Amino acid sequence: MIKKILISQPKPSSEKSPYFDIEKEFGVELVFRPFIKVEGITAKEFRHQKVSILDYSAVVFTSRHAIDHFFTLAKELRITIPETMKYFCVTETIALYIQKYVQYRKRKVFFGTTGKIQDLVPLMIKHKGEKYLVPMSSVHNDDVKILLDSKKLQHMECVMYRTVSNDFSEEEVSSFDYDMLVFFSPTGIQALCKNFPEFSQGDIRIATFGPSTAKAVEDSGLRLDLQAPTPMFPSMTGALKAYLKDNLK
Repeated sequence: MIKKILISQPKPSSEKSPYFDIEKEFGVELVFRPFIKVEGITAKEFRHQKVSILDYSAVVFTSRHAIDHFFTLAKELRITIPETMKYFCVTETIALYIQKYVQYRKRKVFFGTTGKIQDLVPLMIKHKGEKYLVPMSSVHNDDVKILLDSKKLQHMECVMYRTVSNDFSEEEVSSFDYDMLVFFSPTGIQALCKNFPEFSQGDIRIATFGPSTAKAVEDSGLRLDLQAPTPMFPSMTGALKAYLKDNLK
């Protein structure tokens, strides 16, 4: 019987999160504990990439982390971001977050609707004359570079932050009594193996979101019990709900 589930993400800020509906409906306890954290690289590390922020007239943001670390680095490097800088964001939520650092003006902030960079590209093509800087995590592939190359856009990708293991205290390690663990990135699986080198899965269920996370579970020699997204369940909460229903039977 599944009674206690660890969700390896921060606790949702909204009380309307489907996770809280799952708790009520199935009488389970959900514990939100991130296995990973994002930290910025230093100005010295950034300089090694030989990228000059002011050589670019537009920045592409794929997350709020990217915004935080872009403006933090600019401050550390004592760079004043010009008023003319344009910002292209994969969602409106990310675009609105820019207000934390600069005055929000619609004529210089553009956003997509789906969260995918592919859907932002048509907007970028309308501004083909811009030189685009794309802040990224240290863990990334070349998909963005290949996509922007194919559209003949001027661009440069650079690393501005990294994802690292969020270490557990001795107390947390000794009281690790979950029936199910839910992961959202390969780094989360690495953090599990690092923090719990003697981890024995036994009856503990493991759920993952995304194909790379699922592969990381299998590569670690662990058993994968639930994988999302699927055509029927595009969200982790939907997949988890269906799994718990089956488990009750």
